[in-house]
Amino acid sequence: MNLAFVLWLAGAMAVFLAAATASRAYIANSNILLLLLSLGLYCIGNLMMVKLMREGGLGLAISASAVAQLVLINVIAFAVFGERPSTLQLAGVGLGVVAMVLMLFPLEANS
Repeated sequence: MNLAFVLWLAGAMAVFLAAATASRAYIANSNILLLLLSLGLYCIGNLMMVKLMREGGLGLAISASAVAQLVLINVIAFAVFGERPSTLQLAGVGLGVVAMVLMLFPLEANS
């Protein structure tokens, strides 16, 4: 994984987090503009994911994105919207983090 991949992943995560936050805000007040903003951001995020899939492969790009979103959106849900995941749900988030760490280890060279 190179620096360009990490930067694109960070950008895509920022877009997806903004989209999810706009979706949650739409649920709270039913402003159609928030829904349209959310849909537009999700489209942009998915287009960014295409570049990530080309650079890192489908499995790595989607897996890294999913786990990063899992962790970061829980932080937003907790800090901004006051949601409180259960202990079991937090354990699931922790397992996702462990899975991502294991996926990001470099491949060993075959002797």
